[in-house]
Amino acid sequence: MDPIVEVVALILGFTGWVMVGVALPNRYWKVSTVDGNVITTSTIYENLWMSCATDSTGVHNCREFPSLLALNGYIQASRALMIVSIVMGTFGLVGALIGIQCSKAVGENYVLKGRIAGTAGVFFILQGLCTMVSVSWYAFNITQDFFDPFYPGIRYEIGEGLYIGWCSGVLAIAGGACLTCSCRVAREEKYNLPYQARGTVYSGPAPTRSVVASTYGRNAYV
Repeated sequence: MDPIVEVVALILGFTGWVMVGVALPNRYWKVSTVDGNVITTSTIYENLWMSCATDSTGVHNCREFPSLLALNGYIQASRALMIVSIVMGTFGLVGALIGIQCSKAVGENYVLKGRIAGTAGVFFILQGLCTMVSVSWYAFNITQDFFDPFYPGIRYEIGEGLYIGWCSGVLAIAGGACLTCSCRVAREEKYNLPYQARGTVYSGPAPTRSVVASTYGRNAYV
């Protein structure tokens, strides 16, 4: 596989991994809507860990969620998926640094490098999928409450933290797909070696028995 493609895939995976780390502590996963309000004195915004409020003077006040078990199930699941995403991205980043062709690790064994790069690509894909599921599930609950006419609580809109998460998932999946292809290409190169006979290189398929018999005669076989 082209080393440039591997480097681009590594950059995409690394960028996606960094953006997961940015999205996870971001406070603006959902922001209270101003739709239908003539005068807005305060804005409430939340993420997976805390709820914050700011008034018209710019004063911020945040409090962490007091109990894990008292949270909604989708918030707990989103927390777990985001943490798993970071772990998968870490494994993928380490594997990609070892498996790319320009790396000095593992020596000149390019077949092994391709397999390591392919495994790293799988980790990046899992990272992207975990991130996409987490932020999409969170966004689904926001939109469901927003359009529910009987919802009695505060209506929220999608915040910037979810957009960062979506971008992170797309980059991680794209980088992982490129690295996974490197494993397949390396395996094909292993089994498509040129046929050698008597010091000559024959790039086509191996000669059949009849061709060899006509060349060397019947006494060549017992």
